Amino acid sequence: MSLDMFGVLFGGAVSMLPVFAAEVLHVGPQGLGFLRAAPMAGAVLMSLLLAWRPPMRRTGRTLFAAVSGFGATIILFALSRSFPLSLALLFLSGLFDNISVVIRSTVMQLVTPDEMRGRVASVNSIFIGSSNEIGSFESGVAARLMGLVPSVVFGGVMTLLVVAVTAKAAPLLRRLDLKSLR
Repeated sequence: MSLDMFGVLFGGAVSMLPVFAAEVLHVGPQGLGFLRAAPMAGAVLMSLLLAWRPPMRRTGRTLFAAVSGFGATIILFALSRSFPLSLALLFLSGLFDNISVVIRSTVMQLVTPDEMRGRVASVNSIFIGSSNEIGSFESGVAARLMGLVPSVVFGGVMTLLVVAVTAKAAPLLRRLDLKSLR
């Protein structure tokens, strides 16, 4: 939960999309609509793929790779000046984000003891709900202090740093394989 929460907290460029649309990509309201839809389109496609082939093998590695991919796409999005490339990167960010959401939800259901499942689900709900809102606030403050593009690059770098620290601190998560829990 912490890995995902901090990834969303620092890597959330979505709240800055109106500024990117207007000042960086110069695409106006219609372009903003496409930018906002791109991560969701990626998430929908990935959810269909994961329904067909769930990430049960090397789950921990897949989780770390997905959150790393999310952070990398956010960095590249911040640096992009091309509307089609920006759309593609946001689409990929949705793909990667959906992988981590599915893994987190699956692990929560399979690993949490029955008597703790409700409490863990409520903490998870608070983490996810608040990390999006706090992430938007953080993005705005960081953009004000650092500038738009540097703040989004900083967020992506922080996401990658969180992945590295979590991978080092949680070797069991890194080695997690849901296939063995069946």
